[in-house]
Amino acid sequence: MSLATSAALPDVSVLVPAKDEADNLPEFVRQAREALLPLPYPCEIVVIDDGSRDGTADVLRDLAAKHPFLRVVTHRSQHGIADALASGADAARGRVLVFYPADLQYRPSDIPSLVQPILDDAADVVAGTKQGHYEKRFVSWVYNGLCRWLFGVRVTDLNSVKAYRREVMDGVTRRPDWHRFMVVIAAAEGFRVAQRPVPLQPRRAGKSKFGIGRIPVGVLDLVSVWFQLRFGRKPMLFFGVPGALLIFLGLLVGVYALIERYALQQGNRAFLYLVLLLVLAGLILFGFGFLGEMVAGMREEVRGLQREMDQARARDSGDGTGRV
Repeated sequence: MSLATSAALPDVSVLVPAKDEADNLPEFVRQAREALLPLPYPCEIVVIDDGSRDGTADVLRDLAAKHPFLRVVTHRSQHGIADALASGADAARGRVLVFYPADLQYRPSDIPSLVQPILDDAADVVAGTKQGHYEKRFVSWVYNGLCRWLFGVRVTDLNSVKAYRREVMDGVTRRPDWHRFMVVIAAAEGFRVAQRPVPLQPRRAGKSKFGIGRIPVGVLDLVSVWFQLRFGRKPMLFFGVPGALLIFLGLLVGVYALIERYALQQGNRAFLYLVLLLVLAGLILFGFGFLGEMVAGMREEVRGLQREMDQARARDSGDGTGRV
């Protein structure tokens, strides 16, 4: 039996965020058991109840009592998928994690095809490519096209199910909805990315949690992630170059204003205002750049401390003391 128990450590942990999915979870667990049981490596399922109000907690309690490979994490209120995946990763024991929603639009039988390239050491992240008809296809096409253009990651579908090594989670922030950019963030960190086709099925029960209002939020998140990856470590490149250009233009306008005033004997107060505007705007951008550099420096210091703490934990675990 390849399904993990409380005593056997799994190789693969399937993380399943669930918000009001009481009608889908029993069938999801049944299909997952059938799909994972024949595999040669042990697996577990970690369901994250993200503040459900429809009886999901009772359903999960019954399922966990019947299936020892099922683990449950509970959020008292809705935190979003990014937090759900982070909480699930903290509770999971596998070295390979799989993000799989509970709505049965993706079949659990496709999980092995996502995991296999990682187990074969051919990839670090495997993104599923949706196959078949689905709602918001045009929106998804635009979103994926923008991501490929901005980030240069040649993956067809960035917002689908995915499998990834546990280390990938270290570079993904818990900010709301940023799980959508896990693939591009992982690629920017040097992880190898692959993709596999995944058929999409009609939702059996419940309703989609994503409405048209998510589109503006998604676009703003897209710009924010692009800025973080492109200029997060060197914000002065983003703010300093246009700031220097504005100051230079202000000096040129100032020189022309002096020539016009004293050589041509023609005064124009508008040039004075333009000089002030350009120089002040340039100085403000420079100020933002300096502040950004300070924040980036502090973030690198925090990352360094985190690495030292992780190394200390690893050493303590290795000598059997268990101290942190």
